[in-house]
Amino acid sequence: MDNISQTAKYRTLGKSGIEVSSLAWGMWRFAGDAGPAATLVRTVLECGINFFDTADIYGFKGPDGFGDAESLLGRIFASEPGLRQKMILASKGGIMPPLPYDSSAAYLTAAIDASLVRLGTDYLDLWYIHRPDILTHPQEIARTLDDAVQAGKIRAIGVSNHTTAQINALQSFLNVPIAATQPELSPFRLGPIENGELDQAMQMDMAVLAWSPLGGGRISDPQSARDKATTAALDQAAQAHNVSRAAAAYSWIMAHPSRPIPIIGSQNAARIKEAADAYKVQWTRDSWYDIFVASRGEPLP
Repeated sequence: MDNISQTAKYRTLGKSGIEVSSLAWGMWRFAGDAGPAATLVRTVLECGINFFDTADIYGFKGPDGFGDAESLLGRIFASEPGLRQKMILASKGGIMPPLPYDSSAAYLTAAIDASLVRLGTDYLDLWYIHRPDILTHPQEIARTLDDAVQAGKIRAIGVSNHTTAQINALQSFLNVPIAATQPELSPFRLGPIENGELDQAMQMDMAVLAWSPLGGGRISDPQSARDKATTAALDQAAQAHNVSRAAAAYSWIMAHPSRPIPIIGSQNAARIKEAADAYKVQWTRDSWYDIFVASRGEPLP
């Protein structure tokens, strides 16, 4: 039985030349006191994960409002000089509640600058448009992002939750390649595999960052028949390699030839360490397709 090649622990972020870990850590629930939060950041780095994913909107329901997660990380950087240089840091902008989305030049420029101030850093390694703004021409967005790259504020450009057509339109006006795309992708959400998003990523050499890789809790509490069948198939793989169901799910995502990078959302140190077990899983075509078919809920044609 032929095996699918295992994912390396580090890879290049699209055409950017930036080396990142093949697992990322998401900070949308990053909150609390700076001391324990700093310990968690160090734990993530000790696990071999150098790719940190945040956004200006993360934490907007917290005690200080919009930008809480970035501000907390900025306080940690201020207290531990040198920590920032140990990670590849990504953030996002383009959402300001209650406004739906804004990618106008004025807003994006202000959003990038505000993130840099909150984080206490001179640059972001990767900066995403968080959601597509239908009312802004992609040429205006491209000029804004090109200017930010030229000014040294961001090293690479990404898009989050964009369609293939929106990505093509934006790239046509950019002077630099889009380095990363961030869709929702998990064994429970196959859309990017079937609608051409991952094919486009391979064609354009964009890294794929998979958000909600565990299906937003469905992995631990499956309700539908399809979800239960999917978790049962994941459990077979997990037991065969002596890893957790979550690690098997991360590994399943990473086995796609576009080599998606799952964003670990847990703020629990033990679960973050456990995620590294994803590298232990060796998939055959049969075992990988077992999960794909279970999630689809019908046989392949």
